[in-house]
Amino acid sequence: MKSILKVITDRVSTRKGTWVTLGVWVIVTVLLAILAPSAKDYESSNITSLPSDAKSVIAQNKLDQYFKDNDGTPAILVFQSSDDKIVNVSELESFIKEVQKVEGVKEIVPITTLPPQATESFFSEDKSTVILPVTFEADFEAKEMRASQEKMMEITEESTDLTLTITGPAGISVDALDLFSRADVVLLLSTVGLILVLLIVIYRSPLLALIPLLAAAFVYEVVNQVLGLMGKAGLLINNQTFSIMTILLFAAVIDYSLFVFSRYREELKTYDSKHEAMKEAMRETGLPVFFSGGTVLAAMLVLFFAEFGDYRNFAPIFATAMLIIMLASVTLVPALFTLFGRKSFWPKIPRVGEESVKANSFWSKIGRSVVKKPVVSTVAIGIILVISALNMFNLKYEFDTMKSFPEDMPSRIGYEILEEKFEKGDLAPTTVLLEASEQVTMEQQDVIMKELKKQPLVSSVRPSGVTEDQKVVQFTLTYTESPYDSETMDALEKTRDKSKQIVKDAGLEGELYFAGETANRIDDRATNNRDLIVIVLLESILIFAMLIVMTKSFKLPLYMMGTILLSFLAAVGLGMFLTNLFFDIDTVSNRVPLYSFVFLVALGIDYNIILISRFMEERKIHPVKKAVEIAVANTGGVISSAGIILAATFAVLMTQPIQLLFVFGFIVAVGILLDTFLIRGILLPALLVLFEKDSSMQKGQQ
Repeated sequence: MKSILKVITDRVSTRKGTWVTLGVWVIVTVLLAILAPSAKDYESSNITSLPSDAKSVIAQNKLDQYFKDNDGTPAILVFQSSDDKIVNVSELESFIKEVQKVEGVKEIVPITTLPPQATESFFSEDKSTVILPVTFEADFEAKEMRASQEKMMEITEESTDLTLTITGPAGISVDALDLFSRADVVLLLSTVGLILVLLIVIYRSPLLALIPLLAAAFVYEVVNQVLGLMGKAGLLINNQTFSIMTILLFAAVIDYSLFVFSRYREELKTYDSKHEAMKEAMRETGLPVFFSGGTVLAAMLVLFFAEFGDYRNFAPIFATAMLIIMLASVTLVPALFTLFGRKSFWPKIPRVGEESVKANSFWSKIGRSVVKKPVVSTVAIGIILVISALNMFNLKYEFDTMKSFPEDMPSRIGYEILEEKFEKGDLAPTTVLLEASEQVTMEQQDVIMKELKKQPLVSSVRPSGVTEDQKVVQFTLTYTESPYDSETMDALEKTRDKSKQIVKDAGLEGELYFAGETANRIDDRATNNRDLIVIVLLESILIFAMLIVMTKSFKLPLYMMGTILLSFLAAVGLGMFLTNLFFDIDTVSNRVPLYSFVFLVALGIDYNIILISRFMEERKIHPVKKAVEIAVANTGGVISSAGIILAATFAVLMTQPIQLLFVFGFIVAVGILLDTFLIRGILLPALLVLFEKDSSMQKGQQ
């Protein structure tokens, strides 16, 4: 691999190679922009998350099989009167007639024609609020539902004096689409603006700020169009996935650009020719940078082993982005810096003969300090990391995804009205399906309902459908607590585990199936826990193996992986403590630990690779202590700069309207800063001094 990269980077660094490389990138980018669709055209919020063998998925498939009218996307229309006046059901008569004509509406509950007793459950206790369930066609996309829901709002204004709020899966889907369409623009502009400002502040050079951003712009356009082609071929692109991919793209391109130009600046102090300087810079930097990208790529490919749909959706999208970023890091980035040459660093232009790193620089002092006191450095940083990691034991998960959305989002407002005006369990009742081998009598139905009513936290059970042959019966079960509470999930899980006994006690042969939000959350929790264990193990083993290949050592990868895993635990623990302290967020989505692991380990290991690569280079001619000191001094500035920019870039996710992305962005930012300053700057160098030994010849040099 090193020889192949050397051939590529040597050619890119020549005068002709620079222009050819830039020309190819321009042509490819323009052609893709003209001929390929944008990834945005294939964004979707309808990613199938749970595996097909999940119990709740099987139950829902059974429901769709026996009760075909159940398929579709449900919405809950929440009507409220002004000043808590009593709503008369007749006020909705005209509305219902008109809504039945709206495109995509499959079914609407005709509460105006139901008997008075049947309409009671649709009204709040004070009669000021009424809910009206609506089902959209199953193949109706969020963009289409948005137009239909806007039409419903118009009909409400024309035919009633009531206020309408739309919630439920259809309402959430439309709101999520609107949120991300606005948020993606904010995300992109914030990312570019923040990186530009930080680069100018840190390096005080306008070109050094613009060149990496120019490279990122090319890569973004190519990735966007390539993903568009993949979307056209059938790949669904989740809204959240694309947002995180954007951050990853800019962060990685800027990171690798900084690593390249840092070594390029160093070589310009030795070589008069800008082409020779870049050739030498890439001979030492090309492999570590390409290998760093490779570890991130490998980490993303491991996600194909996940069962959870959201995680698997990461794999092709992030892997595609990383593959293009890796190619850009050894072609486009060095070509751009070579094109501008010494002008890239204006006004601080490097000259031949200048000192590479000043002996009194901040990282030179840190390097000398760590070499002199490795035990103190290891213990001090170790204590900080372990104390931070211990807060992992206080981690609390939130399974109500609605709580992750902004408080002013219409579907959340409607949801909270339901919480206030109706019983908690009515928010999302559980559907129980009895599939028997023979006809189920009324007496047997009663026995099943009585048995279900005895189960923990159950508030009510009622029959809600039966097939023509009377072998399959549908029940609606509600809980006393919120369907999204861990307590409710645990209760349903226990009921589901003893379902065979419930059927047996009713004197029947058959199966009970449980569908609905609570059942989905149980399977979500189990699948996520499984994926967390599998992905952590596979990714750690794979990256460890790659590091062995790169370093041709077993001990060095142990230091690198051990410190980065400890850093991950510390980042999550410290991050959750700080989000609770500063933002009053005391719960977190169960997605956050795995999201954080994938990015912190994949990106954090980059800094360890850059440090270890320089250490290995210097160790060929220096004893361990001197090699560590030089490696810290020479890589400290660029890694700390890259770390600050990378942390700030992920912190941009805090501008997103989803709490999951807010917390994830904050935790990754905290973790990257820990990696940059404590792990790479102090702990890893201290471990090298403590455990790496000099050869007899090197000892003689000391």
